[in-house]
Amino acid sequence: MKVLFITRPTVFSGPGGDTIQLLKTKEHLELLGVTVDIADDKEPDFMGYDLIHFFNLRNPQDILQYVFKVKQLSIPTVLSTIWGSYNECDRKTRTGFQKWIANNVSEYTLEYLKTTARIILNRNFHSGMLRYLFKGHYRSQQFIARNIDVLLPNSPTELERVVSDMKLDSFNGLWVANAVDTSVFDSSKKFSGKYKEFEGCLLSAARVEIRKCQLDIIKAVKDLPYKLVIVGKPSPNSRAYYDECVREAGPNVVFINHVDQDELAELYHVAKAHALISWMETPGLSSLEAAMMNCNVLVTDRGDTKFYFEDFAEYCEPGDVESIRHGIISVMNKEFNPDFKSMIISNFTWQHTAQQTFEAYQLALRLNNKG
Repeated sequence: MKVLFITRPTVFSGPGGDTIQLLKTKEHLELLGVTVDIADDKEPDFMGYDLIHFFNLRNPQDILQYVFKVKQLSIPTVLSTIWGSYNECDRKTRTGFQKWIANNVSEYTLEYLKTTARIILNRNFHSGMLRYLFKGHYRSQQFIARNIDVLLPNSPTELERVVSDMKLDSFNGLWVANAVDTSVFDSSKKFSGKYKEFEGCLLSAARVEIRKCQLDIIKAVKDLPYKLVIVGKPSPNSRAYYDECVREAGPNVVFINHVDQDELAELYHVAKAHALISWMETPGLSSLEAAMMNCNVLVTDRGDTKFYFEDFAEYCEPGDVESIRHGIISVMNKEFNPDFKSMIISNFTWQHTAQQTFEAYQLALRLNNKG
């Protein structure tokens, strides 16, 4: 089977959790005998592929034109939805005119305005954008969701949201685990000691942007006896937010730019706990990775975190500094439960992801009478 992956054009220049999801899914599908290519230009050649795998329904401008073309060619399709709403974040965290807009227009109108602004500011215009600009944000998302053969959310709860938000009367969906690489995130490995100075720290690994709430975490650790290590670089449009985080940070906060997976494992190894307090997570790869390295986990209560972490994690309210502060104190003072790691190994590895994805491919092929 030969498969083509299509995702956002900045997936490598602005790496995030979806970058790891893309690469690890590819790696482990190939171990099952699937040939996987990643589209790296604006006019990919679809000929010779048995199936096209799209990523990220939140950014329809990046995949809309290709979904339309592939539909015309009658090639089977699946979509990793990566679906969640950031409307609460926009309404509660923006300031000035942005806040007024967020509270006075619909969520999808706001997303259309933000996307259009990014297209202009980042000069990310190409012929396929015309279809998006004409159709609008919500109708573009709905077109994609209705014309994909099999939807691949990261959990049953995410699938419920997609179906409800996109008003789907009929659909095919299989949930596919978000996962952790147990060969990289292995607490029994020997490490170099490079980050020994951060022993017992609170770690937060994610792109630095307003929806990840790093500024609130920084405020929450003020006057607490813990070192906070923030790992990640700002997303392309979040430099001002990153600068605000740096200004707010006290002497107990350290910033480290984006690191590779092996270095990240070493940081988890020295950390006591990990915090990811986003306005939405499905569920956040860094939380899974941290738990594999014996870190207590503090996570947002928004999105699909409870499906993944059950009672093993501590939960808190994004945007609520006092709630985050209480959560930090809790995870920094309790012992790690090894059953947490066992649960992840049993359910959320990339081997699970690849097998579930392969089964979805087979379903898509059968639906097109090509399996």
